[in-house]
Amino acid sequence: MGLTMLAPGSSPEQRGRLALQWRQVSWITCWIALYAVEALPTCPFSCKCDSRSLEVDCSGLGLTAVPPDVPAATRTLLLLNNKLSALPSWAFANLSSLQRLDLSNNFLDQLPHSIFGDLTNLTELQLRNNSIRTLDRDLLRHSPLLRHLDLSINGLAQLPPGLFDGLLALRSLSLRSNRLQNLDRLTFEPLANLQLLQVGDNPWECDCNLRDFKHWMEWFSYRGGRLDQLACTLPKELRGKDMRMVPMEMFNYCSQLEDENSSAGLDIPGPPCTKASPEPAKPKPGAEPEPEPSTACPQKQRHRPVSVRRAMGTVIIAGVVCGIVCIMMVVAAAYGCIYASLMAKYHRELKKRQPLMGDPEGEHEDQKQISSVA
Repeated sequence: MGLTMLAPGSSPEQRGRLALQWRQVSWITCWIALYAVEALPTCPFSCKCDSRSLEVDCSGLGLTAVPPDVPAATRTLLLLNNKLSALPSWAFANLSSLQRLDLSNNFLDQLPHSIFGDLTNLTELQLRNNSIRTLDRDLLRHSPLLRHLDLSINGLAQLPPGLFDGLLALRSLSLRSNRLQNLDRLTFEPLANLQLLQVGDNPWECDCNLRDFKHWMEWFSYRGGRLDQLACTLPKELRGKDMRMVPMEMFNYCSQLEDENSSAGLDIPGPPCTKASPEPAKPKPGAEPEPEPSTACPQKQRHRPVSVRRAMGTVIIAGVVCGIVCIMMVVAAAYGCIYASLMAKYHRELKKRQPLMGDPEGEHEDQKQISSVA
């Protein structure tokens, strides 16, 4: 085609030169086309892919397994609103560029400990509204860049120690609507950069097992962290009350219980005590009766309820404050009386001095007052 466009009077040399150039351009064009076809990632069937943001959206398709042909360069993978119930450990293999993974609203009940092993660049993980009951402590070990983690609306009853070790970049963590009753402070110690923690809608038992976590929450709030309400479910006296509003005096008995438990292990076991005293054996004639060891149960000191101890402390503090206020009032009254007496004495002396000074205006005013009274 390029040869037909040459002028009729062109020389054979020009024609050969132009033909060679045309062949070179054709080869370059073919190579560019083949490279572009190979570089374009293939999109999984029925999924939506965005080549600019490198996002693969497979949400709401009723999938029961992760598509095997997800492009390796994918940065965002959306798998929410599907029917995923079990995932193999190699489900996200070779997706090292993945930064955001959303598995919300599925039926996942257990995750293999190495399922996120290749996701070294993961920054956001959404596992909201599944049926996860347990987590392996090494689940997030290979994702040190994780910033947002959502584990809300699951069946978690406890968190394994060491789950958050190495997650120094974590900013937000949601544990809402699970079955958590208490948490260990050591589990949250590595989260030095955490800014938002959601723990509401859990059946919290505000007892000694939650005391250390209360200390951590106070420290977390003090350094500017945001925390939603942690409402107590048990005991009944604290039901519906925010754990942060419970005074620390309520947990003073925890140390007493620890001391009792530690001392109980050092006690020498003795014969079991019985409330009904056994009948004494009849002494033999001519022999002195031997004293028998007492088998009566020792009376244990009754533990005062927390509310009683708190009320006693409140009464003592109120009494001290009232005493100080009363003393201040007495001092103020005495000062007022002294001041009033001094001012009255001053006015009396002032009135006595006015006639001696010969003030005609004062005498004139006195006469007016006397006439008005008459």
